[in-house]
Amino acid sequence: MPRKNRVWYPGAAYHIICRGNYRQEIFRDDIDRLVYLSILRKIQKDIPYLMYSYCLMPNHVHLQIETGDINISQVMKKINMMYAIYFNKKYDIVGHLFQDRYRAELIGTEPYHLEVSRYIHLNPVRANMAERPDLYRWSSYNVYVGKQQDQLISTKKTLGCFSPPRIKNYRNFVEEEL
Repeated sequence: MPRKNRVWYPGAAYHIICRGNYRQEIFRDDIDRLVYLSILRKIQKDIPYLMYSYCLMPNHVHLQIETGDINISQVMKKINMMYAIYFNKKYDIVGHLFQDRYRAELIGTEPYHLEVSRYIHLNPVRANMAERPDLYRWSSYNVYVGKQQDQLISTKKTLGCFSPPRIKNYRNFVEEEL
């Protein structure tokens, strides 16, 4: 039986989760993470999309993406295919890198958009990989709090939900959960 198509429309936003097959590591070193981020940037140039937040965990990845005129399935197919080819070649592996199809939760409201952003940025803290979200290198949190710049990340929509000082208020919103 064919899989059901995902809900998509131009401008649809998603919380994407891609997990390693059998929960295996999909990032074995920092070079793997840098390659994954470079793939996100390359695909973003080829198929424009907005990346609101991300977090690269050892065995899975969280992405908060808004599509343009291209279906999310095409975006994710390219990202996952390019990374799997890189990973399998580097580690001399054959077979599936990712477990099943990526998970995509449609983000339909502003409060849910903010909750997804907070969830993604707190993921390494909840997994006991960092004491605070700004201490975890492999997420977009430091872009939001002004410690890093990255053209991949679009902060305008998320920070626009907060009154000035926006960065401080976003940080308080995220870290009040700690």
